[in-house]
Amino acid sequence: MPDSHLIPDAMRLAIEEARRTMNADQGGPFGAAVLDQNGSIIAVSSNTVLKDHDATAHAEMNAIRKAGAVLGTHDLSGCTLVTTAYPCPMCLGAIIWSNITKIIYGCRPDDADAIGFRDDMIYTYIRHPEDHASLLETKEQYRDECLSLFVEYDRKNKTIY
Repeated sequence: MPDSHLIPDAMRLAIEEARRTMNADQGGPFGAAVLDQNGSIIAVSSNTVLKDHDATAHAEMNAIRKAGAVLGTHDLSGCTLVTTAYPCPMCLGAIIWSNITKIIYGCRPDDADAIGFRDDMIYTYIRHPEDHASLLETKEQYRDECLSLFVEYDRKNKTIY
């Protein structure tokens, strides 16, 4: 676990990076940092959705990408994510996929909702997709053709992550 005296530095850097890119109209008020298992800050990033024209360029996603590049791995086991706001559902998925098991956050989901961000709507959809069919249409199609990829991956004993 990172030394507690490093957490304020990581959060400070996340806030500074968020403020810098927010004021440059590159993204929202979101910043994140990844600390390795020794508590060293290995990545700091912010939301760059507007600059990159990329809906996935959230601060947490960008920080995870940078940390993976620094460590040379997709597996960030033992790392801690420090973020200016509780992660959205997409970022939570990426955090779990990357094996980060500790998050320290500043603002709550309702703080983001209060200024117009849609995190809560996505959480509601995940809990009750049948009540929000107009939000996203899903249709299973071509399963057999696609399943052949899974069978081939498994047969070749490829890495599960």
